[in-house]
Order: sequence, then structure tokens, then C-alpha cells
Amino acid sequence: MRRADRLFQIVQVLRSRRLTTARHLSERLEVSERTIYRDIRDLSLSGVPVMGEAGVGYALKKGYDLPPVMFDFDEIEALVVGARMAAAWGSKPLAKAANEALEKIAAVLPEPKRGVIETTRIFAPDYAMTADMAEAFEVIRQAVRQKRVVAFRYTDVAGSETERAIRPLGLYFFGQGWMLASWCELRDDFRNFRLDRIANIRTTDRSYRDEPGKTLDDFIRIEEAKYASCDKNGPHRG
Repeated sequence: MRRADRLFQIVQVLRSRRLTTARHLSERLEVSERTIYRDIRDLSLSGVPVMGEAGVGYALKKGYDLPPVMFDFDEIEALVVGARMAAAWGSKPLAKAANEALEKIAAVLPEPKRGVIETTRIFAPDYAMTADMAEAFEVIRQAVRQKRVVAFRYTDVAGSETERAIRPLGLYFFGQGWMLASWCELRDDFRNFRLDRIANIRTTDRSYRDEPGKTLDDFIRIEEAKYASCDKNGPHRG
């Protein structure tokens, strides 16, 4: 790793933790603690507001940031792929935000790296995302952020229709399409719903709070336990 890249990584680690020891940094970056002490000193001399001392730990003054101009090629490609996936498999507002984010990243990248955005050969075809799915995606995305109950008509694999009111916990791409992780008020339990089987979706005027046993962390823990016990993909339950 180049020294400039290492210094940048040190700043990023300091930003993400309240207190960081030289030992943690040396293990993370695979260099000696003496090298870390020297890097911390040089960062301080260059104006980076590092607080703390050797043997105790280091922290970065709150609010300090660096412009994202030191992405390496793999990191740029990862951002491009993520943005393309958001644009292809999300809603129109999310696609617009993803493209604008790429434009902002391109604007601050040095010239040799800017071309990676155009030359990345990893794509996300958008033909599987219908207009109805995109609408459901956007309604759910906003409801998750606002913690609002969502209602819709759902058709299960057998063709039976039910009206549901759910607490949306998260969206995840699984197999061939999007799934909605939720707490279903009809079943009084966690449920997965396929977006391509959702119709007449709308946000209600009811909000909800996270309750023990009904959160996304609880959902993930239960699904992981099921996967571990049966060694299968997460089941769909309507």
C-alpha cells in the first residue's frame, strides 16, 4: 500500500471510531506500530486534527472530513456497479439519485481514474423491473425511512389473494427479484413478500416504533437460524 493511501485509510478508521489505538491501526493496515506513530505525527503536522497520544489512543476531531478523491480502481468499480444496480432494480427516484451520485464522484476524481466509470464492464439489466414493481419499491423505501405502515393486496403462489397491513422492515434482492421483509399484522409474525405479487400498494397514516421481537435485526436472526437448520434459501411465506 502506498503511504498516501495508508494515511487516507488511517483518517477513515479514525472517523469511524471514537478511540483507536496504534495497535489496532497497525493490525488493520499490516504495518508496525512505530510506522503508525510516525504517520499520526505527520498527519497532525499537515493539519489533520488528530487528538490523543501514544499508549492511550487516537481520535479525530468531530466534523473533519476528506474529499473522496483517493478511491482506488476497485473501489470506483464497486461504486459504479452499486449505482447501476440501484438504477436498474430500484425506483425512478433512486435511479436518479444513483446517477447523480456517480456524476458527483466523477467530478472529484483525478483524470486517470475518471474513465473507470465509463469502462466498467459489469452491468445490471433493467428489463425484469416492471413499472408496478418500481412503484411498490418506492412506496416501501419511503415507508421504511418514515416508519409508516403499508397496506396492499397480495397474491400468493397458489393464487389466493389477501389484504395485508405490514410494518416494512427492509428490501433485499434475492434470487430473481426483490423481497420485502416485514412484520405482518394479519399473521402477527414476520413475513417475506415478493414485489411482483404486490398490488394496490399505499402508505397508511399509521406509524410504528421498533419493538423487541419485531425489528429487522430480529427478522435477520430468525432467517439465519432457519437457513442454518435446513441449509436452504430463505423460504417464502405468504
